[in-house]
Amino acid sequence: MQHAYAEWGQSATAGLSAEIEQRTLRDYAPLVKRIARQLGSQASAVMDREDMEQIGLMGLLEALRRYGPPDAGFAAFASLRVRGAILDELRRQDWRPRSVRQDSHRLRDALRALTRRLGREPAEAEILAQLQISAEAYREFLQAEVAEELASFDELVEELAQLPSEQRSPEAQLMVTRSIAQALGQLNEREQRVIQLYYEFDASLKEIAAVLDLTEARVSQINKGALAKMRAFLQQG
Repeated sequence: MQHAYAEWGQSATAGLSAEIEQRTLRDYAPLVKRIARQLGSQASAVMDREDMEQIGLMGLLEALRRYGPPDAGFAAFASLRVRGAILDELRRQDWRPRSVRQDSHRLRDALRALTRRLGREPAEAEILAQLQISAEAYREFLQAEVAEELASFDELVEELAQLPSEQRSPEAQLMVTRSIAQALGQLNEREQRVIQLYYEFDASLKEIAAVLDLTEARVSQINKGALAKMRAFLQQG
């Protein structure tokens, strides 16, 4: 590590060497893959995982060149830049066409109506029967719901920095990171657990449901609710 930092210092005035850039890209490639996996579950119709990872790597390289030698704060800075780069491209390609968004609204309304009629959270079998969709289609709907909330949350984070992610300084990113940490502190223990499992440990809704002994629908609701609560906290700041 000391040797790496020495090399950083030698190349600081002339820009990063190709060797150091490549080494750092390799070190943070798992971060790119994790973000691409999270976003790819509901956007594979317009962009495959490999393309997402390539765009994410470009975002990572741009973050590296703007940030300088990685330290404890670089991962958070890079994460938002990588996610922002992929989301920008997905939005450009209209990753959720109008017909898909309309279907989502229809399913969401039907699910709410079923919950009200039963007076409780419906079981998955009841949901599939009421909505008349397959288990696979239902899981895709849940993933899309989470992704939509996440995209909205990411947009708010961009607004907090008051600059496009590619122009944001490390200092501004640190302030945003601290604000997000404070927002996480507003969540209850189960909400924090869901957020941690989904975004930090890259667990699927199905895996989280098994760990917490909940339905996937309930995990999705907790995830969305937690992000909404964090967004409300950040908007008050």
